[in-house]
Amino acid sequence: MSDEDLVDPRGRGPSIWSQRMEGPCPQRNRIHVDISVPHDQAEARVAAAIAAGGRLVSDENAPAWWTLADAEGNEADVATWVGRD
Repeated sequence: MSDEDLVDPRGRGPSIWSQRMEGPCPQRNRIHVDISVPHDQAEARVAAAIAAGGRLVSDENAPAWWTLADAEGNEADVATWVGRD
């Protein structure tokens, strides 16, 4: 965590932090959201997102995270961080 991170001091809202990208992003979206969920809820959340019209971009890092996209190609990760680092 760094000084630029946004953390609710009362723990009521989500924490937001910035992470430098490895290079320019050629897609339209300029941000990429990671949604942390409990590991036992992740697959159900991914299935719900797909049922709502999203698509699976990659599950190669599961169960740490799944990358999904909406119809316009905006990406988000459903993350548990299990097995990562």
